[in-house]
Amino acid sequence: MKRPERSEDSTDASEIVWMDVIHKMDETYENLVRYQIELEQKNTELEEVQTFIASVQSSMTDVMIVCDVEGRIQQVNKSLEALTGRAAADWVGQPLSALFAPSSKALAESFKERLLKQPVRDCEVSMVGTEDTVPLSLNCSTRFDPRRRPVGAVLIGRPVGELRRAYEALNKAHDQLKEAQKNLVQAEKMASLGRLVAGVAHELNNPISFVYGNVHVLQRYVHKLDEYLAAIHAGDLDEALEAQRKRLRIDKILADLAPLMEGTLEGAERVRDLVEDLRRFSGGQKSRSASFDLSHVVKTAAHWVLKGARREIDVRIDLPEPFLAVGHAGQLHQVVMNLVQNAVDAVAEHPAPQLRVRGGVAADMLWLEIHDNGPGIAPADLEHIFEPFFTRKPVGRGTGLGLSISYGIVAEHGGTLRAGASDLGGAMFRIELPREAADGGEAEAP
Repeated sequence: MKRPERSEDSTDASEIVWMDVIHKMDETYENLVRYQIELEQKNTELEEVQTFIASVQSSMTDVMIVCDVEGRIQQVNKSLEALTGRAAADWVGQPLSALFAPSSKALAESFKERLLKQPVRDCEVSMVGTEDTVPLSLNCSTRFDPRRRPVGAVLIGRPVGELRRAYEALNKAHDQLKEAQKNLVQAEKMASLGRLVAGVAHELNNPISFVYGNVHVLQRYVHKLDEYLAAIHAGDLDEALEAQRKRLRIDKILADLAPLMEGTLEGAERVRDLVEDLRRFSGGQKSRSASFDLSHVVKTAAHWVLKGARREIDVRIDLPEPFLAVGHAGQLHQVVMNLVQNAVDAVAEHPAPQLRVRGGVAADMLWLEIHDNGPGIAPADLEHIFEPFFTRKPVGRGTGLGLSISYGIVAEHGGTLRAGASDLGGAMFRIELPREAADGGEAEAP
């Protein structure tokens, strides 16, 4: 029999089929190669992630425990191994309660009921250590799967001894900060006292000078009176006694005694008041809060500062009488001195310097404003002006602590201190303090 001959069409179709098969195999091979490369990349990334997680866990100083929902340990870190003296493999699969001392087992046994319902924050527990129990400050958070179902928890603990050492170091640093702040306040107060010296010296010189002069006159009068009285006691004749009385000017002496004593007493009282004001201002002991006349404090502070000014300043003080406040007069004296001194410094270059001080009572607060016609305060500086060490004065002319300390003193008195623009064209500082309960000297706030 003759074999049937293939047609050219059937041969072409077979070749096309084979070509398709070969293309599909090539595509499959390419996909396999690509998948292999991607798998190797993902394995590499997974290894890097695992290495990273392992390095993070091993570098943690806090204890880390990972548990499932039944409270079985799944993973621990190096810190727990060092704390307990056992390898991580020994703990995997163990119940959580095996880690804790008898006094803390109740927490571990209530794991499902308590830990998985809400986070635990700073719970102090005792854990079994290498030699003895170790107190831990424990925090616990629930782990969730992608469908937000709880699958376990992560517990992080830090030995309480470390926390206590950290707290002690923090308290020590806080004490040092308070001491430094106290020293800064005292340094600023001493700087303010330095500005007071010129004014106080001038004020003390006047009463001391006329006390000194009156005492010398009284000494001369005493000698004359002694001589006259000696003549009386000797029994001289009336004519001689009368002549001696005129010669010694006994009548004039008697007339001068009362004014001399009054002047001496006034000078002594003035010195006493100045010393009391200075003692109240510079005293390191915090005096008891009391009612005082703020008007007297303001006028005294302004007077002392202006005595040390290098030039004449147009000053006007408008305050009610009496102007009662409650607090520490010496501390508020320092505040007013700082504000007045800043105003004096601000108008130092002005051709016609002006300073205005006014105050009054509004509602349950009393207010005090200090205005100057200096260059004022730049808007960008207003939010920083009460910060410690902030100053626009040249180096050596200001510490940057005056306004910061003044702000703190006013705040301790339950009041506020703020800065703004003055209607004189310069700066304005306004103090508001709680009002004294007694009525008197009210004025409407502007």
